Amino acid sequence: MTGSTSPDDEVLLADEASSVEVLDSAIAFAGAVWDIRRERFAYGEGQLVREFMEHPGAVAVLAVDDDGRVLSIQQYRHPIQTRNWELPAGLLDVDGEDPLTAARRELAEEVDLVAADWQPLITLHTSPGGSDEVIHVFRATGLTAAPEVFARDSEEADIVTRWVALEEAVDAVLAGRARNGIFQAAVLAEHARRSRA
Repeated sequence: MTGSTSPDDEVLLADEASSVEVLDSAIAFAGAVWDIRRERFAYGEGQLVREFMEHPGAVAVLAVDDDGRVLSIQQYRHPIQTRNWELPAGLLDVDGEDPLTAARRELAEEVDLVAADWQPLITLHTSPGGSDEVIHVFRATGLTAAPEVFARDSEEADIVTRWVALEEAVDAVLAGRARNGIFQAAVLAEHARRSRA
């Protein structure tokens, strides 16, 4: 067992920012949606080279209706060739747009809803060993129909929406039927939030 604290020490469990000297940084592959960056950096007594997906960040919305049900959407995702259940979500790809504004936009664009009340639910790094993506998940309540219906194309053209009881969503996560990591994190965070209330 490594580390500088014992199990009896009271230490707040929190990620810690840590910077290293980046010796070289370049785009190794320029993609249609995001790029792959290669960096060489000083670490310990030597140097390391790592490649990672450079990501603009993203938002997702756990929409909760007046009956406590959560909105899930089913959408095709080509890298896993699966129509998986997930949350309304989107990239932070509008210059200067803050995460909450982006979340409001995505809820309207993907499922034609607006929400009166918004709360941060959870923030997570989706795959910190291979991507710098950070996703901000918001809890949205006080839902009503958006004033306009948005046209959708590509993978969004055939989105399926479904309202599910939170317990059903938790069961799907724990049974391995719903494998989208952001959906899993949000559903379990909402379950924990309610159990502590």
